[in-house]
Amino acid sequence: MAKEQIFVGLDVGSSVIRVVVGKQESELGSPSIIGVGESASQGIRRGVIVDIDEAVSAISEALEKAERMTGLSIDHAVISVGGAQITSHESHGVVAVARADGEITENDVVRVVDASQAISIPPNREILHVIPKAFTVDGQTSIKDPVGMSGIRLEVDSHIIQAAVPFTKNLTKCILQAGLEIDDLVLAPLAAAQAVLTKKQKELGVAVVDLGGGTTGLVVFEEGDLLKSTILPVGSTHITNDLAIGLRTSVDTAEKVKLQHAYAEVKEVKKDVDIDLTKIDKQEEGKVSTKHVAEIVEARLEEIFDLVNKELKLINKDGQLPAGVVLTGGGAKLPGVLELAKKQLRLPVSIGLPGSVATVIDRVNDPSFATAVGLVVWGQEFLLGSSRTVNKFAKKVLENDTVNKMRKWFKSFLP
Repeated sequence: MAKEQIFVGLDVGSSVIRVVVGKQESELGSPSIIGVGESASQGIRRGVIVDIDEAVSAISEALEKAERMTGLSIDHAVISVGGAQITSHESHGVVAVARADGEITENDVVRVVDASQAISIPPNREILHVIPKAFTVDGQTSIKDPVGMSGIRLEVDSHIIQAAVPFTKNLTKCILQAGLEIDDLVLAPLAAAQAVLTKKQKELGVAVVDLGGGTTGLVVFEEGDLLKSTILPVGSTHITNDLAIGLRTSVDTAEKVKLQHAYAEVKEVKKDVDIDLTKIDKQEEGKVSTKHVAEIVEARLEEIFDLVNKELKLINKDGQLPAGVVLTGGGAKLPGVLELAKKQLRLPVSIGLPGSVATVIDRVNDPSFATAVGLVVWGQEFLLGSSRTVNKFAKKVLENDTVNKMRKWFKSFLP
């Protein structure tokens, strides 16, 4: 049996910071979740660090809870990256096959993926992921793994995800100050997809919509390839803010109303049911109708799903994904959100639960833990070079170039 390995996922969310610890006892087995830790986010707004000291404190609190549950000392983790500063685009790389006999080696694949990221990047941007989609060998297209084939010219179409350098620098500084080594930085909805999607769904065509606190993440797959990745600057916290304004209550009271009484569709709510605000907070007074609450919630969710639809239209996939949409994140737990999403997106919609790992911890079987669990899966499949990951070639490129440079540079700023 292979040596036991520990993988840690740290989801730095706008509302909650989550740590998930997974243990892999054999090389072929999936990791099992052995511990979790949660803390309220501080110093983070819409996925962006706005106060380093507060963020470090919140991250440390979540880590301590996970350490107490597992009895382990956590010193490394795979970290989620979100925020509306994320951008993505397609790129193309071409190289000549190195060997005289024309056999394509793994080194050729690494070179062509590396060539696809040789693009003009603004000085304030940094490549986060280079994800190869399909290879072309001497004009033969749609090749998933060209190693071992023969040819003269090797090409690749890659999906490149970029992040703002100040954002990644501040995030990395917080993680390092919390006492963690960074195994990898991973786009949050991409990590969530690792936890909730099956290979068949990715082949058919599917979108993951991660309804977070300050942002909503979107990734789209078809034929196993990543077609689209983006972060929308609106999330569940905006629903809370809308309720606070619409009901004229404090934000804390509005959050409680959202969690206890909100429903995503007005037509499903009884008109004559009122909510007594004094029972939620003694400092509040008066009553509000559940219908009015639902109207506010529905309006904001319709805006979010409209933004998702616009992104799908950009790649001609609106209403065209056979495997539909999988909702994750804390916002996916809102009653009635499935029915509203089906109506707005005109697609099959389901709630994404982390199903790729074993666990005896009930809290993990929740859409809000999809990203954190996905980071653990990423740690196993991606960092160990498993053939199951879409990024097995890009990993070598990033390890040898961008990520290592980024880590060394960030560490140089620390005492």
